[in-house]
Amino acid sequence: GPEMPLFSVPKEVAVGTAMLGVAFATGMLAGKRRHPRPPAMHTAGSIIGKSSPLWQYILDHSLREHPILKKLRLLTADHPWSKMMVTCDQAQLMANLVKLIKAKKVIEIGVFTGYNTLNMALVLPDNGRVIACDINEDYVKIGKPLWKEAGVEHKIDLRIKPAIQTLDELLASGEAETFDFAFIDADKESCNEYYEKCLRLIKKGGIIAIDNVLWSGRVLKPRKDDLATQSIHHLNEKLLRDARVNISMLPMGDGVTLAFKL
Repeated sequence: GPEMPLFSVPKEVAVGTAMLGVAFATGMLAGKRRHPRPPAMHTAGSIIGKSSPLWQYILDHSLREHPILKKLRLLTADHPWSKMMVTCDQAQLMANLVKLIKAKKVIEIGVFTGYNTLNMALVLPDNGRVIACDINEDYVKIGKPLWKEAGVEHKIDLRIKPAIQTLDELLASGEAETFDFAFIDADKESCNEYYEKCLRLIKKGGIIAIDNVLWSGRVLKPRKDDLATQSIHHLNEKLLRDARVNISMLPMGDGVTLAFKL
């Protein structure tokens, strides 16, 4: 499908927004090789088109963005990999969920420039922490000064190493069942491993959000040689039957599944 023009909506809301069910975030690599370029975006059964006045209405009537978040989003717009950023309406939902469950400890797998990290840190209490996992410090350098400007740098514990290693370290240090929320948006080949380790780290009643579960619609017909799509599809099938969680799959951004630990 054709790529969505970056400014088909006003610049203020362009980056980090996309029609429902469209691949906007291709998923950060947190431990594996990067895709050579973000895949082109496809409509995955979207009921609202990218140029729809109804989509613009949703943004105009629901997006409440902290000025420093907006600043970071517009900075990220200039990045060649800008489409990897989580959609801003989705990041707002994550922050609302974090606040709703009164979360204090959050794990984020896949940071990119740190937009979603900042969004969650802004709503955490002063003693709250985001363990932010990524393998690429260059992208994070874009957001770091803005974390400081927003006064939340002390709430963000950035770990630059493969995410599996960080999760294993957290488990080894006795932090199982002490986290409230996890956001998984990294290399898709490892999504099941990330999910299983996060499930051990999350408390009962905690939430795991898994991004890119629709993967530009490729999950409808996963090719045998496409490991990323196969991995997402297998996890989607597993989650449907996973008695350890309740789930909701939302056609927001590139699809996000919320798993509520029982």
